[in-house]
Amino acid sequence: MKLDRIPKIKHTNSDNFFLLAGPCAIEGEDMALRIAEKVVEITNKLEIPYVFKGSFKKANRSRIDSFTGIGDEKALKILRKVSETFDVPTVTDIHEVSDAALAAEYVDILQIPAFLVRQTDLVVAAANTGKVVNLKKGQFMSPESMQHAVKKVTDCNNEQVMVTDRGTMFGYQDMIVDFRGIPTMREFAPTVLDVTHSLQQPNQTSGVTGGRPDMIETIARAGVVNNVDGLFIETHFDPANAKSDGANMLDLQYLEKLLSNLVAIRKTINKF
Repeated sequence: MKLDRIPKIKHTNSDNFFLLAGPCAIEGEDMALRIAEKVVEITNKLEIPYVFKGSFKKANRSRIDSFTGIGDEKALKILRKVSETFDVPTVTDIHEVSDAALAAEYVDILQIPAFLVRQTDLVVAAANTGKVVNLKKGQFMSPESMQHAVKKVTDCNNEQVMVTDRGTMFGYQDMIVDFRGIPTMREFAPTVLDVTHSLQQPNQTSGVTGGRPDMIETIARAGVVNNVDGLFIETHFDPANAKSDGANMLDLQYLEKLLSNLVAIRKTINKF
């Protein structure tokens, strides 16, 4: 897959944000294709550049009995099928150095999870594949500090890098988005706002992360108003029964209305 298929990696004068969206984890082929088909239909209608998101495995789990995946290559082949079926680029997160070369055979964008973004070997391995690298800001990091993560990628002669804010730890069991970080990080690289993970409520006593999906539109609107380049939204047709992060995902039936509102907001602010 050619890197020129990746939408809006560099700042442009386009009126629209781009969208990274899909399920938290690949649970199976049918669910992935079903979600992708619906999101492609919506984004084509609204002229939103789209990247399908799905984790091929989940390594950061609170409990040992949490869902981690259906098998690495099986999930990666599903991501490739989504891309080929709908002609959209794909993104997945990697957790170990060996994941970089493996995942790069199947997807267009390699994502570094927030908890791992300071792991130099992992970032360098992703950069050296030549793929686009999406660096998620650590929940424990300032926006300013992300310039160093970006430089690790560019120092590997890979200019295809973007940053994603997914909120900052606010006490033990909540996240908060500091919207001052968006213009700061846009100085270093195109910047995405991860709307759904920003609404997580981690470290619950049950060992299962909670969330505030009722606040998705509030956070997304604020990001669009503040000129974020892209939005990251995890969505599922049955969040209550999703195998990962169901508590903070957007029900797929509400995605079109949300994006329609956000596109209208972006068009309005671009007039000023």
